[in-house]
Amino acid sequence: MKMHLLSGGRLRTRKNIYLPDADRAEMIEIPVSCALFRHPHGNVLFDTGCHPAVAETPEARWGGLARLMTPIMRPGDNVVNALAGIGLQCDDIDVVVCSHLHPDHCGCNAFFKRATFIIHAEEVATARAAEAEKSGYLAAEWEGAGPLETIEGEHDVFGDGRIVLIPLPGHTPGTTGALVEFERTGTFLLASDTVSLRSTLDSGVIPKNTWNAEALAKSLDEIRRIEAAGASVLCSHDAAQWASLRKGENAYE
Repeated sequence: MKMHLLSGGRLRTRKNIYLPDADRAEMIEIPVSCALFRHPHGNVLFDTGCHPAVAETPEARWGGLARLMTPIMRPGDNVVNALAGIGLQCDDIDVVVCSHLHPDHCGCNAFFKRATFIIHAEEVATARAAEAEKSGYLAAEWEGAGPLETIEGEHDVFGDGRIVLIPLPGHTPGTTGALVEFERTGTFLLASDTVSLRSTLDSGVIPKNTWNAEALAKSLDEIRRIEAAGASVLCSHDAAQWASLRKGENAYE
């Protein structure tokens, strides 16, 4: 199995969302990360990043949310083009795992018409609830893309222990991570927005964009346990870590 880390865009947001003591005026730029797993039984995409349209007309796509997390990527910086860069088209993807349903994680869902979508049941219910848009859920970004498989607990995608989805609630009710095993490079945990920045895991400071602080603290404890057992934790939006990682054709295996 191989893992290709792919860009799903880039955003600018207030630093104090993640570090509450930071000056309100201080901004940070953060990557949007996606991952493609080439498994013997199929191609699995973890998150689909930002829709291509937000690179040029963000408010038309995201409304007021675009002022809170402002897309700053160049046109063409999206997971569809990133896949093309490693020789794949959208129809080559068999499974899409949505870690959660905020638009920077599921914005390209509609392009994957042949894929089965795996999403936590709590996340789907939350995204379909009345007034979900006020919590950052935009139905146009994720609904109706393809067959939907909901999960409620741990889920081994192919039944061989190589891609195991684990619930990590807190950022949202159904946030899901992926624990993946490689022959040469060992174990990785894709933590999604449970650990947007590494500083959250190290400090235990709960970000402002958290649905349930107690649930997030428990999920952070679980991630620390997994890390202590030897896994490398991949954060969803940490610019320093992203710069240090292999990307595109330079795969982990």
